[in-house]
Amino acid sequence: MAPFLKVAVIGAGVSGLATARALKSEGFEQVVVFEKSDNLGGTWVYDPKIESDPLSLDPNREIVHGSLYLSLCTNLPRQLMGFSDYPFVTRKYGDSTTFPSHEEVLEFLNEFAVEFGLAEMIRFETEFVRVDRVDSRNDQWVVESRANDLSSNEIFDAVVVCNGHHTQPKLADVPGLEIWPGKQVHSHNYRVPEPFRDL
Repeated sequence: MAPFLKVAVIGAGVSGLATARALKSEGFEQVVVFEKSDNLGGTWVYDPKIESDPLSLDPNREIVHGSLYLSLCTNLPRQLMGFSDYPFVTRKYGDSTTFPSHEEVLEFLNEFAVEFGLAEMIRFETEFVRVDRVDSRNDQWVVESRANDLSSNEIFDAVVVCNGHHTQPKLADVPGLEIWPGKQVHSHNYRVPEPFRDL
């Protein structure tokens, strides 16, 4: 039996779900998963919104967290995308292609969460704000989170960071790029090909 510890998991994407499941299977009874959005799945959740600045340089822009484009299929075969005890096979997805669509991946993750009872551990629409050690004499952590414009602090014995790092696009330093007259869009802000037709 695991020691009685309260564990915070930041993010309900693939890593966060796998972590929550592992902690639960090891007997940890108090596991809280903080998820900023209203869906689990992290990077596999499609959001048609793009940022107002196509290069994401404007610090005052509204940040869009998703980078998924509508026609995306995985670049890994489904046989590598599952878990050893919960494979990503064609189950009911109906598509036997080797490289599944993002919709299939998200459906797989939702079913994984249901199968292992993870959804009840997730605090949706709850932003993780910061974490600090309670004091130098113990190993506890105070986690500040925000939901519905209300901040709260909670003490945890451990914190596992499972958030992605895809929200802030990185741009290559290409001399002269700032004066190039053509349309520039970071892939973070690409969703569908229609805006680029006849360019």
